[in-house]
Amino acid sequence: MTRPALELANPKFIDFMVGRRSDGGIDGYLGIQVVEFEAGRLVAEFDVGDDHVTFIGNMHGGCLAALCDHCLGLVLYPVMSPGSWAATTEFKVNYLRPVSGGTCRATAEVRSMTKRSAVVTIEVENEGRLVAVAQGTCTVKLAEEKTDGD
Repeated sequence: MTRPALELANPKFIDFMVGRRSDGGIDGYLGIQVVEFEAGRLVAEFDVGDDHVTFIGNMHGGCLAALCDHCLGLVLYPVMSPGSWAATTEFKVNYLRPVSGGTCRATAEVRSMTKRSAVVTIEVENEGRLVAVAQGTCTVKLAEEKTDGD
């Protein structure tokens, strides 16, 4: 499947994000790190830790959902004008295989984008196995729009 040709509007965002790990939020808790980033495509990963695994020995699906949701919005920032932001309006995840350790690696790709919305797909691999596929929609709030009451 081909991706739309997207213009890089915010290259400084890519420079800021690649290799960075957040100290807080869900991305900080999971230890998500962006390892590849270009206009319309993002690769991020995290190592599955003991805190992510349930008493039955598998990682909770919410960890994969959080990874997908994080990547869903993040992939848009380099192709939006600086100061704009994206908010997830919906997404779905198909869980394909259980995860009990190793590294989860998500590849997010913008499939369609207008001034106001974008559709993104995410594939998550764990130790070379496809473990989840997600798709979602984000609303794009342009930097030049007023934020009265938003």
